[in-house]
Amino acid sequence: MDPTKDDDGTQGWDAINAALAALYPGQDPKHYGTALPYTLGGDDPLDGISVYWADAPRPHWHYVTYGFSELYDKQSDDAADSGYGFELTFRLAAAPGEGPDAAPPVWPMNLLQNLARYVFGSGNVFEAGHHLDANGPIALETDTVLRHLALVEDPQLPARDTANGRVRFLQVVGLSDEEMAAVRRWSTQGVLDALASAMPLWITDLQRGSLLADPALAAAVEAGSAREGSTTGMLFIETLGWAVEGDTVELVLGAGQVPGVLELLPLRLDHGRALTLADRERSWRFEPGEADRVALEQDSARCVLSPATLRGVLEHVQAQRGTYPLPGGRLRIRVVPTELRDASGNVVRTLG
Repeated sequence: MDPTKDDDGTQGWDAINAALAALYPGQDPKHYGTALPYTLGGDDPLDGISVYWADAPRPHWHYVTYGFSELYDKQSDDAADSGYGFELTFRLAAAPGEGPDAAPPVWPMNLLQNLARYVFGSGNVFEAGHHLDANGPIALETDTVLRHLALVEDPQLPARDTANGRVRFLQVVGLSDEEMAAVRRWSTQGVLDALASAMPLWITDLQRGSLLADPALAAAVEAGSAREGSTTGMLFIETLGWAVEGDTVELVLGAGQVPGVLELLPLRLDHGRALTLADRERSWRFEPGEADRVALEQDSARCVLSPATLRGVLEHVQAQRGTYPLPGGRLRIRVVPTELRDASGNVVRTLG
């Protein structure tokens, strides 16, 4: 399909074209369509991806998807949103000597199609502020430090009302381990805003190091986290269990997960927010309150921590095997070793 052609029944596609035409007047994008549609058994859920060239604020490629929203006639019963309600974008820094006549790198298109497979397969919808671990370099077979992805509203493409409903443009941004740890301690938007001076338009540059190596940027991020707390409301962990002994509940955690729990607890509870720990079968919800209280169900628990008990957790619990009683006597935490295994299941390291 020609993405620049206005045909009847392509109102969703036309709306995306109109948004990009306003941003890149007179530029014909490089468009990459899907040979075999997903609905006919193809592997790629997206109908296509257009790539634009931008000179400022630094030369880069701007990738835009077609397919998360309803591109043709309205099909869903949701009048408010078009399809999933968004399209994805991605900005990649141009390589030295690369210009608008070059062919844009293909790997971002594969990345965007992989994200589409997740959405189409699970039905889970992306929102601004979401983030995920790429489980390796975001560009395969590279030594980039960027191993995580965050989503934010594209700073140059505001949400658009179309004949099929509203469409938002969510930009995918590559982040390092240190930057993603900062996101967990604060928020995606907060961290990206703090880093914007060093990463204008949040352009992904595979060659860069961690921006938090800059003391000024690191201080700004830590100040934001201390001021606003963390938006990370759920932490997925491998070891989670509990048992009752008399009037005391014993919470069991793995040593490998303890540092993350101790880091997030004050950034949530001190700001009036809950923190939920979850494994594949159970969940444990910490909440702030004036008095300690624990309510247990078969596969879930609700634990209210007083300020004194929260301080006790932070001061006494360590990432080492052992049992740690807490003030008030209603709760204790038992830390067990965490075993790290290789791809064959062999234990290569034990934490705690």
